[in-house]
Amino acid sequence: MNLLLESIKMDWPVLTPIFLCSVAVVAVVIQKAMFFKSNKRNIVPYLKSLQKELARNNLETVENMATQCGGIIGEVTEEAVRIFSKQRNGFSRSFDLVSALATRKLEKNLTVLGTVGGVAPFLGLFGTVVRILITFQDLAVQGNQSAAVASGIASALIATAFGLGVAIVAVVFYNYFQATVRHYEANFQLIKMLFLSFIDSKDESNLQTTSNISLG
Repeated sequence: MNLLLESIKMDWPVLTPIFLCSVAVVAVVIQKAMFFKSNKRNIVPYLKSLQKELARNNLETVENMATQCGGIIGEVTEEAVRIFSKQRNGFSRSFDLVSALATRKLEKNLTVLGTVGGVAPFLGLFGTVVRILITFQDLAVQGNQSAAVASGIASALIATAFGLGVAIVAVVFYNYFQATVRHYEANFQLIKMLFLSFIDSKDESNLQTTSNISLG
């Protein structure tokens, strides 16, 4: 404990940025965890219900279901219904734009975790190098003292350990949240394919009707 207090006292200019990075990591982790929890939906029964209503061409019911679902899945579905009802020919491109905007919302602030994960170890290493240089400078003035050398190096390594600890937490949560974003993107693609399947079936039905009229 005394060593830690001594390190904080001596190396606070380097430890302060690392501490601020840790605060930023905690804030982002809490914010994203709450955001993903509030947007979590059971997509399988939801898609089955959408499929049934789309088969009946009940777009108003589908839109109501999207509103009741809420969250980012509901928002994307609402936009899909709007595109489906107004511009079916360009549905794929328009929906891709909607899903890209939704993905950007999901990825908001994740760059903070990625940046801290890359920078924090170097901040800690910088603090360690500076403290070791100062220790050797003091030894050159005061003479060879093995106890002072050991104490100085031990104090120096605290900055590296602190930086690595913050970086590990940041990288772990960054990867976890990125995997969650990929999961949402897969759900967006399922919604897209569901609507496209009915657009294709409508087109095939229209072509068959036109062919029958021509033959008649």
